[in-house]
Amino acid sequence: MKSSGNRTTDNLQAAFAGESMANRKYLYFAKIARKLGNEEIAKLFEETAHQETGHAFAHLELLYPSNEMTVEKVLELAIEGELYETNQMYPEFERIALEEGRIDAVDEFREQAAESKEHAGIFEKAAKRFKALTLVEKYHADRYQKALDKLQESA
Repeated sequence: MKSSGNRTTDNLQAAFAGESMANRKYLYFAKIARKLGNEEIAKLFEETAHQETGHAFAHLELLYPSNEMTVEKVLELAIEGELYETNQMYPEFERIALEEGRIDAVDEFREQAAESKEHAGIFEKAAKRFKALTLVEKYHADRYQKALDKLQESA
């Protein structure tokens, strides 16, 4: 995660990352507990994971206020994030894993970089479709407005 230059924003990003990581880790621990035959502990981890999601969403609301978001904006943010993972984050992680001889991690980072690239492409296609749909809707809205104006002029 690159610094925003604003410490509070950086702290919110770090808090979001921590809460998100806790959510995933606790879901993983629930899976392990269930596999080991302890349903009660599995449910405890799942309940806590759900609470961590609530904390993460509260941080996201401060980072990306929902009243300022549009479909275009959230798609742009998603594309930006996936391309960062593809072009910067995972290649750097792969380089370090190679240096350290962690071939298992190298394979994981390569796989995730490829998936992030796919995700970026999916979001880019969705953004193009959304833009095209918006243009079509505008065309129809303009036609309806002209028809209404014509009716009102003749009334």
